[in-house]
Amino acid sequence: MPRKYVEEEDLKTKDKRPCSGLRADLLACLMESDCVQKDRKTPKDCLLSGNNPRVPIECHQLRQSFFECKKSLIDNRQRFRGRKGY
Repeated sequence: MPRKYVEEEDLKTKDKRPCSGLRADLLACLMESDCVQKDRKTPKDCLLSGNNPRVPIECHQLRQSFFECKKSLIDNRQRFRGRKGY
């Protein structure tokens, strides 16, 4: 079955969920990493492998930022300050 490929900007504008920009950036970073490209692992497997040298540090930093953004959604103190990750 053919897949429909979507441009990265289209993915960010169509996804209206909170933290969607960080999610798209994290996915793009993981898809360009050697772990996915050369080892043929899924992005989830690459992140769960821990301190994998084939995953760049930028991807781990994006993962942490994405976690902080999702955490701010349920934190009542952050409700007044606004969500992170716009």
